[in-house]
Amino acid sequence: MDREIPKEIRRKELIKQLTKAGLFLIVGIAVIWGLLSVMQTRIKKKDLIISTVDTGTIEVTSSASGKVLPAFEEIITSPINSRIVEVYKRGGDIVDIGDPILKLDLQTVENDYNKLLDEQEMKRLQLEQLRLNNHNKLSEMEMRLKVARMTLNRKEVELRNERYLDELGAGTADKVLQVELDYNVSKLQLEEDEQKYENEKALADSDMKIKELEYSIFQKNLSEMKRTFEDAQVRAPRKAILTYINNEIGAQVAQGSRLAIVSDLSHFKIEGEIADSYGDRISTGSRVVVRIGNDRLDGIVSDVTPLSKNGVISFSVQLKEDNHARLRSGLRADIYVMNAIKEDVMRIANSNYYAGKGDYELFVINGDQLLKRKVVLGDSNYEYVEVVSGLQPGDEVVVSDMSTYKEKNKLKLSH
Repeated sequence: MDREIPKEIRRKELIKQLTKAGLFLIVGIAVIWGLLSVMQTRIKKKDLIISTVDTGTIEVTSSASGKVLPAFEEIITSPINSRIVEVYKRGGDIVDIGDPILKLDLQTVENDYNKLLDEQEMKRLQLEQLRLNNHNKLSEMEMRLKVARMTLNRKEVELRNERYLDELGAGTADKVLQVELDYNVSKLQLEEDEQKYENEKALADSDMKIKELEYSIFQKNLSEMKRTFEDAQVRAPRKAILTYINNEIGAQVAQGSRLAIVSDLSHFKIEGEIADSYGDRISTGSRVVVRIGNDRLDGIVSDVTPLSKNGVISFSVQLKEDNHARLRSGLRADIYVMNAIKEDVMRIANSNYYAGKGDYELFVINGDQLLKRKVVLGDSNYEYVEVVSGLQPGDEVVVSDMSTYKEKNKLKLSH
């Protein structure tokens, strides 16, 4: 016959079972908590770039891109249609002013130039001949005028004599009239000859000026041909480095085609481009900061193109230190054009997280955790970004690339 288990024993057994269940529950919770701790994303602080929010001044800038170019670069083009006969230099060679670079086939140009020289001599002789002919013709007319004046003077004397004899009664009225008529005819003839002389002289001067002008124009054309002939003997225009040369001997080259490029690689400038929406923020004289890698170079905007092309405005930057060791032709550069100053604003360091004014989600250090926080950012320059709201001075903000953790709201921070 079964006996009833005493209540005290049953109570002890229940307490024992509840204790075991409680222990199992605590262990389970501990295991789950441990697994969650292990599974939570951890990130090392030393791998992050952290900026502390402070208060200060921001020189507001507009970002642009640019390219390093030689401060001086000259393209040498072919002045004629020809072909390359000889090449004297190679790309990268240092050339001095007047150094021959390459030779073009100049036979045709030389023949044309020599023909013009012969034509110049012929025109010079024709001009001299015209000058002599005019001189001789006018000299003859002057001589005839002198004779005519002497003849008129003689007839004037004869007229006075006849009038005197007539007064004395030794002459006749008919004789006086005849001599007077002869005198008046000679006088009119002299006036006509003098007018012809003035007309001939004016005509000769006009012809001479026309011929001299034609000769002057011809000389200018000849000078242009001479310059073309000399340019066809391709020489370095100044001391520089030959950065390009067409070295294909025998190749046909058209007038205006590129033969060589000489550049001054000891001094540089920056050619930049900025979105035309920022066109009102850039002008000649604007201060700029150029970043090439970690190097900062100061400069000013020296020239701005007036028109937008493909949505961008081009401009040139003159560097204060245009011979900096970091400068190399063709290097890409980041340009920051300064256009305003904001004082006493909250700010954090600028980095690649910033893409203009607006709302951002940034990780802020909170003890041993990184908590995502909504932040509103404003203007910027190459060093700082304005904090409009969401942060307070002293907050430590991660400004390195956190795109890998964009789906996370909380990260474990380890040292």
